[in-house]
Amino acid sequence: MTAPAAGHVAILMATRNGAEFLRAQLDSFADQDHGDWSLWIGDDGSTDATRAIVEAFAKAHPQHSVTLRDGPRRGSMANFLSLLCAPEIRADFFALADQDDVWLPGRLSRGLAACTAAGSAVLYGARTVITDRDLSQRGMSPHFRRPPGFRNALVQSLAGGNTMMLDAAARETVRRAGRREGAVCHDWWLYQLLSGAGARVVYDAQPSVLYRQHGANQIGSNLSAAARMERVAGLFRGRYRDWNERNLEELLAVRALLTPENRDNLDRFRNLRRLRGPAAVAALRDLALYRQTRAGNLSLWAAAFLGLL
Repeated sequence: MTAPAAGHVAILMATRNGAEFLRAQLDSFADQDHGDWSLWIGDDGSTDATRAIVEAFAKAHPQHSVTLRDGPRRGSMANFLSLLCAPEIRADFFALADQDDVWLPGRLSRGLAACTAAGSAVLYGARTVITDRDLSQRGMSPHFRRPPGFRNALVQSLAGGNTMMLDAAARETVRRAGRREGAVCHDWWLYQLLSGAGARVVYDAQPSVLYRQHGANQIGSNLSAAARMERVAGLFRGRYRDWNERNLEELLAVRALLTPENRDNLDRFRNLRRLRGPAAVAALRDLALYRQTRAGNLSLWAAAFLGLL
């Protein structure tokens, strides 16, 4: 029987006025079947009981180091990047956590096993179980089947940040890139940066996070037909092009961290975005960018043809 993967995990969590659901998430950390972890929380100026709940949890679990620090107060992306780039946070692995989810007991051990098997410089992400505010299951996030990589990351995010784990080598790449807060969101940014830098990206089809949906969620899931229609409408309004512009600006700033092949892919994508019509479609085919679903690829080709990449 294979021994469980070992290593100290720093759990990194951003909070802001999360008192309503925070206790359940903290309790799920305590229930992990991998017990070698510490918790680092960046709090973005909570005015509810968030800080008191964290302090009570720390007192109840003295065997774990729990550090509550002030966040940058510029949104969740800035908060997570500040934690990932903080030199005083040292660990073998780094797991990201949202304040309103609940982890299944194997969340850390599955990530550890996958990262350890993949080698060095690894980003792990997984599907989630989508629930309502009372944790009743509504569905699951999409099961993506195409291999992850930079040519996918340029045009699509893959796994939610609330499922992600990085090993120390991947975290060092993030630290070297710095706080690139202009990108659209931290999970897409980590996928782009690390796949572009040559890290191994592991996508786990088995979920280990209950992703709670409620009115205060910053982004939420995209399961509904209405959400899908809104994404299509956003493409034609130029939202997708704006997102790509933001991400490209940050990728160009850290271009030296990318592999030679992916620097070339980045430059070709940048040039492709200046085209439209058949020329754009031909360039997209040559570059072999892809999304994870047939519908996603149809929208990608349409965006290229219309000059909306």
